[in-house]
This record gives sequence, C-alpha cells and structure tokens, in this order.
Amino acid sequence: MKFYGLEPEVAGSLGKNTQMDTAVHPPRVHKLHYELDGWLGDDLLESFPCYIITELCKQKLETLKPSGCRFDKVEITKSDQFAMLYPQKDIPNFFWLRIHGKAGVDDLGVSDDNMLIVSERILSVMKNFRLNNCDIEEYQTRYKAAA
Repeated sequence: MKFYGLEPEVAGSLGKNTQMDTAVHPPRVHKLHYELDGWLGDDLLESFPCYIITELCKQKLETLKPSGCRFDKVEITKSDQFAMLYPQKDIPNFFWLRIHGKAGVDDLGVSDDNMLIVSERILSVMKNFRLNNCDIEEYQTRYKAAA
C-alpha cells in the first residue's frame, strides 16, 4: 500500500486553553484549543503538533475504521485578526484528529520529522474534501520511521 505525506493549511495556532506537556517532544496535548487567525477553507488544518478536520470529513473517515487515529472534541475560537478579516465567515464544526499510529504502517501516523502520513485509502477519501492549501507528496523512504 502506498502512503502520502500531508502538510495541511495552518490557519491558526494553539489557543490559551490548550493543555499540554511541553517537557516531551513533540509536546503531548491533553486538551486542544485552536484559535483561527485566517482560514482559506480547507477541511484539514494543523498547528504543531495537532490536526483538526471538519465534521463531514470526520464522518467519512470513520466509515473506513482507520487505524492510527481517534477523534476528539476541540475548542475553536476566532482571533481578533480573524474577526476583522472575515466578519461574516461561518466556521463548520471541527474535530481533533488525534494521531497515535505508526507512519507507513497504520492508516494515519506522524513521521520522525513531524509530517502527517496517511494511507492511500485515507487520502482517497480526503481528496473529496477541500485540501487546496495542503501539500501532498508520496511518502518517501527518507520520511519513513524505522521499522
């Protein structure tokens, strides 16, 4: 099976209500608050070390019963900058895409250099959603974690 590296749109940052352990790398997040600064409309977003997806994308991925992830709630807020730039923009429901899988083995994983790695079957579903600002490349050996 082929795997792909994804570098999603960064539409904001971890908000003040995020709870995480920064004594480890990457930081271990226990509660996620994502504050939007600007959003170009993609269904998959990131802010190191977390990923969020829209509810509709989550629902479609769940039908695959993917390995290497689970979904959790996320607090979404708009920064003052976002409110100024997009005063009328509606925000869909987002969910935290919590990755725990092994890159290149499970359907979703994170490589040693912190790139989101997804299987071909996951990407085939995600391509039906907005990923206009997400860089996608085939997962090359240099990214693969040691087996």
